[in-house]
Amino acid sequence: MVESAALVLKRAVELDVASRFQESLVCYQEGIDLLLQVLKATKDETKKAHYRERISHYMSRAENIKKYLEKEKEEGKYHKQIKIEENTKGFSYEKLFQEYLNETVTEVWVEDPYIRHTHQLYNFLRFSEMLVKGPCKVKTIHLLTSYDEGSGKSQQMSVLQEIERSLNDYGVILDVSYSSSIHDREIRFNNGWMIKIGRGLDYFKKPQGRFCLGYCDLDLRPCHETTVDIFHMKHTKKT
Repeated sequence: MVESAALVLKRAVELDVASRFQESLVCYQEGIDLLLQVLKATKDETKKAHYRERISHYMSRAENIKKYLEKEKEEGKYHKQIKIEENTKGFSYEKLFQEYLNETVTEVWVEDPYIRHTHQLYNFLRFSEMLVKGPCKVKTIHLLTSYDEGSGKSQQMSVLQEIERSLNDYGVILDVSYSSSIHDREIRFNNGWMIKIGRGLDYFKKPQGRFCLGYCDLDLRPCHETTVDIFHMKHTKKT
């Protein structure tokens, strides 16, 4: 366990030096937890003193990072960027969004012009399922998208109405609006987080087959290259 703690804390320091503070904080916290377990199991007083000193050092740095991030969020300056490389895996909606969802989230705004075709509608359904499962307490989802320009308009509207009825069974209101001029893609939570994905929710590649790994579990699905920008704002709802 000492080796595991050392590896995690080494990664924390690397991320810290690279100014990737949110990620480094997670690693610091994980490494500190591992060191605390090592300390608890250690009998040698000299080693215990050494572990206490290291734990105190890392806790101090983690606390400073936490204060810095809180200050950035309070001033509306927080910005984190994730670059998803071509064909990488492990970027399901849960992995990407769960860090920013907590019990204070009751309202969500999704602006994405491409919730049109079948696979895009399934993406929105999967995103909605994630919100319903929690830990957030979502009551309203606002979707702003554009109409399918072809013959699929009636299917698009029918599917979104079906999703609306299904969400209603879980006590969630789906408010759908359409715009012919929408271009930007962003997702906002009423706890202040705003996530902008270059490709919107449609960043997964088509699965190789219906019975191939990644068809159901999006963590196993290869991704298109895209960039995710994460901000924290005091007010996310546009007027």
